[in-house]
Amino acid sequence: MVEIKKISPEKSELKKFVKFGINLYKGNEYFVPPLVVDEIATLDPMRNPAFDFCEAEYYMAYKDGKPAGRIAGIINHQVNESEGHKAARFGFIDFIDDEEVSEALLNAVEQWARKKGMEKVIGPLSFTDLDKEGCLIEGFDRLSTMATIYNYPYYQRHIERLGYEKESDWVEFLLPVPDAIPEKHLRIAEIVKKKFGVRVLKYSSRKKLKKDYGRKLFHLINDAYKDLYQFSRLSERQIDKYIDDYLNLLDLDLVTLIVDSDDELVGVGISMPSMSRALQKSKGKFLPFGWVHLLKGLKGKNDRVDLLLVGVRPEYQAKGVNALLFTDLIPQYQKKGYKYAESNPEMETNSKVQNQWEAFNPEQHKRRRSFVKKLK
Repeated sequence: MVEIKKISPEKSELKKFVKFGINLYKGNEYFVPPLVVDEIATLDPMRNPAFDFCEAEYYMAYKDGKPAGRIAGIINHQVNESEGHKAARFGFIDFIDDEEVSEALLNAVEQWARKKGMEKVIGPLSFTDLDKEGCLIEGFDRLSTMATIYNYPYYQRHIERLGYEKESDWVEFLLPVPDAIPEKHLRIAEIVKKKFGVRVLKYSSRKKLKKDYGRKLFHLINDAYKDLYQFSRLSERQIDKYIDDYLNLLDLDLVTLIVDSDDELVGVGISMPSMSRALQKSKGKFLPFGWVHLLKGLKGKNDRVDLLLVGVRPEYQAKGVNALLFTDLIPQYQKKGYKYAESNPEMETNSKVQNQWEAFNPEQHKRRRSFVKKLK
């Protein structure tokens, strides 16, 4: 028998919710656990600014008295208003390979969504686009990244069995770091600089980067991503949080800004050493010794780099600005000994982004999917 329990947003309850999603993958060599403290902060209405325009409910499934699954129901009112629909989301979904458990979890979210007047449920999605999203359907034998979901192959079968259909796919690419900057990129970069009067801007001070371009960087992301699937525009409070939480962690060699003749931000590329192995060693814990592994991940030897954010102002998209970004970043990758770059998820229909990888001999090695179900 399966019992569904609603989880309160208290820290002790959220910790159980988060740790189930880690314990389920114990011993899996491809799963990358989140930091428990970060995941709790994302789920906590008092700490996540996304709750200014989102609401959520959390549930855990128990079978024979033992934890067997978890799920979040989320409504992003900002996206619903901009898209003109009434959709709830399911996210943070994990469960044992038991159809009774997965059905009970998704039924709980569907019932909640109906009570809220929603007409469909989509997922796996989280609160916003800078959170993890999409059910992995290809690439189960590839190491995950800190910015993506890893799940077992049986998830897709369980979700589709309950009447969910494909809504959208993301693809991911593994890119060998070239020995030299591709000739095509060098040529395009020179043309772009002359034609548009843009240039590369680098910083050696995080404090000055935050002061000069911290807010502008995330405003650019809002503009660059505005037409993407289920995009949730970042609020000023969210931007404040991302500036405080993430900009202090960045290796500024791996942050490239493109500005015009008036020093207005045109494009940005942010990379980060892969934290996958470090997070695996930390097992999701910062204390007592998880921080050691994380510090080694940031500062130690690493053969992989994650392309966290690449954004270009809409009026400059498809005009070669990305070539300028990579003519700056590739030498940094070479200097630091990176052999591969992970693209992280891109919409399968986003040909503008995928065309930029052609010069890098890319391997499309992962695919993930969002599902949709109309509520009756």
